[in-house]
Amino acid sequence: MAVCDYSPGLENVPAARSSICFIDGKTGQLEYRGIPITELAQKSSFLETAYLLIWGNLPSQKDFDTFKQEIIHHRRTKYRIRDAMECFPASGHPMDALQASVAALGLFYSQRKLDDPAYMRESIVRLLAKLPTMVAAFRHLRKGNDPIKPRDDLDHTANFLYMLNEQEPHPLQAQVFDTCLLLHAEHSLNASTFSARVTGSTLTDPYAIVASAVGTLGGPLHGGANETVIPMLNEIGTVENVRPYLDQKLAQGEKIMGFGHRIYRVKDPRAKILQGLAEQLSETFGCDRYYGIAQELEKAVEERLGDRKIYANIEFYSGLIYRQLGIPSDLFTPIFATARTVGWLAHWKEQLEANRIYRPTQIYAGQHDQGYIPVVERAG
Repeated sequence: MAVCDYSPGLENVPAARSSICFIDGKTGQLEYRGIPITELAQKSSFLETAYLLIWGNLPSQKDFDTFKQEIIHHRRTKYRIRDAMECFPASGHPMDALQASVAALGLFYSQRKLDDPAYMRESIVRLLAKLPTMVAAFRHLRKGNDPIKPRDDLDHTANFLYMLNEQEPHPLQAQVFDTCLLLHAEHSLNASTFSARVTGSTLTDPYAIVASAVGTLGGPLHGGANETVIPMLNEIGTVENVRPYLDQKLAQGEKIMGFGHRIYRVKDPRAKILQGLAEQLSETFGCDRYYGIAQELEKAVEERLGDRKIYANIEFYSGLIYRQLGIPSDLFTPIFATARTVGWLAHWKEQLEANRIYRPTQIYAGQHDQGYIPVVERAG
């Protein structure tokens, strides 16, 4: 087989066949299992969409009720996981804490019975149920406080917000947060999902797979980008300072956080939905001072950079919404991870259906026939 031309970052190199997610970046089309994201955001829920993505079909009422009860039953974590988290440094990033905690889950539950449907389902349920608990727990543990125990009377999203804030959320807040998780659940073969498929192709356990994907997601060029939007809006300070700030950044050749996407050449369809949700929160609970700055910045960026196909992406409005929900910025990416775990697990299952371990080639650019020089003869 001839060596193909080198493509940095494997750009435009197909690495899998998948029926999970479809994206048309030119038109802004996004589908989960063939269903437009706009329809799912309006009519579905995060857990129902999780079922759709992982098992390939929308569940019957009976199947969905069973799935939800399984999630509720598995929300709690082993006390030894909690004790380990207490030993994490308070200054540590929550994504590092989450990666370590997910890896630790494998010590308790990993059996690698990949030919056992019951084991696979239990692993999926445990990961979806326990990651939110661990994210919320670290928020409180790093302050020296006990974690907030999950409540079985609250649904998945309301319970997550309750564990984060120790306050039962308003129904609109829970609904908006649920849609945010749904929109983050899957997005084709991005870096963290590719990491999950590569790790899964070795036939390791699902806890190691999710831990590897969490580590990939944490980088500032991937999921970590959403933590930078609020500091940027804070730096801008006022609506009047938007255009001078933008002009300065562009003159210095710097990126505007929350804008541009590797795939989309139009406004991210998820950003459109999130913008509407941010408006709902502002209308109900009062306009966040950052919201007006964000609106003016998006308008200015479109004027300046629209001809370069640079528009708002999902990170731009998700951070704004999470702030309105009382969530600190360094938890934005861990929350992203709890949602994207759905996509990682869906791709893991799909990978196993016709598995072949990933082993790409390389183009060697080094030297040949170099002689060995004894240490006493080496310069320096």
